[in-house]
Amino acid sequence: MMKKFKLDNPSLVPNFIGSWMIDNSLCSELIEYYEKNQSKQIQGVTSNGIDLETKNRRDIAVNPKDIHLTGNEKLNEYFQILFECYRDYNLDWPFLSVMVDKLEIGTFNIGKYLPGQHFQKLHTERTSLNTLHRLFAFMTYLNDVEEGGSTYFAHYDLNVRPQKGLTLIWPAEWTHAHKGNKLIRGYKYIITGWLNFPTL
Repeated sequence: MMKKFKLDNPSLVPNFIGSWMIDNSLCSELIEYYEKNQSKQIQGVTSNGIDLETKNRRDIAVNPKDIHLTGNEKLNEYFQILFECYRDYNLDWPFLSVMVDKLEIGTFNIGKYLPGQHFQKLHTERTSLNTLHRLFAFMTYLNDVEEGGSTYFAHYDLNVRPQKGLTLIWPAEWTHAHKGNKLIRGYKYIITGWLNFPTL
């Protein structure tokens, strides 16, 4: 179950950032999945290896082929809802269905920030030939955050406050450079990854 969510007014419209609220109970179950799998958690992994100066959080990286495995049922449920969100996004921007009729999930992350941590570096999701296949990024905040931890989209002067179930889809291009603001109090759990052009 999902429904559209209106973000605070940014300075530029449209910003091509889709936003929805999804089921809170599923978010709680994904947090439980994360906490039960501590042996799979790795700190600060980026596309260039471990880099705590860029990204300081603990992630579980999941290969999409594993979402159908026993024990991963809630991951499968999450992606069914995410693709509902994407279909809704297509209703706002119907040219997408002309450009591509199928997208694939890349390896995705379930992550946790502690107070003082954040994704410090302003970045975008498509930055080189190695990431050209990424069309969109997605992220769902899995819990309400006590203080801090917003996501800042620099070109739109838009701060998105973490709310449990808030799901975002945005273009992977330089136009959507963003970073995470420092978490002040509490924890911040997210699930995040990419919607990719299909492999040949």
